[in-house]
Amino acid sequence: MPETSLRTVAIVVAGGTGSRAGSAVPKQYASLGGNAVLAHAIASLARHPAIAAVQPVIGQEQSELYRGHIKVDALAPVVGGAVRQASVLAGLEAIAAAGGADRVLIHDAARPFVPGAVVDRLLAALDGDDGAVPVLPVVDSLARDAGLLGDPAPRDGLMRVQTPQAFRFGAILAAHRAAAGGNAGDDAQLAREAGLRVAMVAGDEMLAKVTHPEDFAAAERRLAARMIARTAMGFDVHAFDAGDHVMVCGVRVPHAKALAGHSDADVGLHAITDALLGAIGDGDIGSHFPPSDPQWKGADSAAFIAHARDLVAARGGIIDHVDVTIVCEAPKIGPHREAMRARIAELLRLPLRRTSVKATTTERLGFTGRSEGMAAQAVATIRLPEDM
Repeated sequence: MPETSLRTVAIVVAGGTGSRAGSAVPKQYASLGGNAVLAHAIASLARHPAIAAVQPVIGQEQSELYRGHIKVDALAPVVGGAVRQASVLAGLEAIAAAGGADRVLIHDAARPFVPGAVVDRLLAALDGDDGAVPVLPVVDSLARDAGLLGDPAPRDGLMRVQTPQAFRFGAILAAHRAAAGGNAGDDAQLAREAGLRVAMVAGDEMLAKVTHPEDFAAAERRLAARMIARTAMGFDVHAFDAGDHVMVCGVRVPHAKALAGHSDADVGLHAITDALLGAIGDGDIGSHFPPSDPQWKGADSAAFIAHARDLVAARGGIIDHVDVTIVCEAPKIGPHREAMRARIAELLRLPLRRTSVKATTTERLGFTGRSEGMAAQAVATIRLPEDM
């Protein structure tokens, strides 16, 4: 096993345009299982216990794209250069400016899945070498391109080189600084040219790149194969107070009373938030937004459900479906049901068909039956990587 006392930082290079993917946005921001390709890459690395931080390097004028698509835990992104080598150097310099590291992993955002076992092998190899790369043998027949099928090319001794590539931080930083202005194909090539020893370790098919539309379909299948379903329930209740409306599932509903609470007392969004937090095993709404904290007084509960959504994404998860049942005698929920579904879908970034809002009464039994307040029960179904 690699030495765990050494500080390891990962760089994810994400500055390309990804035109071959056929997406309206650069491929690193295209959706894969409900999250951006880049978000998967960052989360895969951040989950590894030996990696202290992940440093994204993004393209020019991609800051807004990054803010809109990436909600996982990472260092603030730095802007890269015109070619990959310049972007890697920008990431290395950012790490150096923040105090440096002992080891660095350099990864391409187009490879969204990083098996932990590959990271273990790479870091272990650094005990004896300056760098290490994951490789897989070439198994297909090779031929030279001559318009028509050309002469066969021998595949003996050929390997497919993948990322992440691991290096002793000081060594690869010095190599990149010395080669500044170049355009090396990958960091291992640059390291070898600088005289560094680069070991090979076993790679993994999970590290396949997504480049073309068909690659995304294959990546979706890989993602589905490593996900497990989790389901959790949330419940919330608030008493009526003086007022002229209630907030339910993000929709303002006229009523002769309001709901009492430290925030806007939206029982529907609170219940969904608790269900999502329960599905990832991360406490409840009170532990994230304490009612004793004055900053949440009168707060829009949209912030709570968005926080839970982002926590699911940060763990590489996918929200499959949410279902909420509102319990009250009044107001009537039916006329507002579709607006509530639409607002939930908007907040969770889900298709409308993956949300459900229902309403019921307790046949005038209990506190809701006596019109003393409202309650809500929600169920959320998500998928998480199996190692979470």
